[in-house]
Amino acid sequence: VQLQASGGGLVQAGGSLRLSCAASGSIFNIIVMGWYHQAPGKQRELVSSIAKNSSPNYADSVKGRFTISRDNAKNTWYLEMNGLKPEDTAVYYCNTRALTGVYWGQGTQVTVSS
Repeated sequence: VQLQASGGGLVQAGGSLRLSCAASGSIFNIIVMGWYHQAPGKQRELVSSIAKNSSPNYADSVKGRFTISRDNAKNTWYLEMNGLKPEDTAVYYCNTRALTGVYWGQGTQVTVSS
């Protein structure tokens, strides 16, 4: 099973990025799809997650700015990030929990300049 994250980059404060995560391989019955971030010297934190047939949840720091969505048919999920702030700078990891296990993507760097 592989999770391929993409879409990170360098953006100015107030800008937008869209992250994508595609799952491939023998992954069955995905339960939850999510995004975490880890800033230098800090612990990895949940940014947003969405379970099948359920409303998404967001960290307080990103509510109203970030939107998570999923395409179940493609085993792909997205994180639309608007109004980016320098404090959003981090490596973003996609994550999923399925009946077959818990999986992590390789991370994609998001850098927001002030």
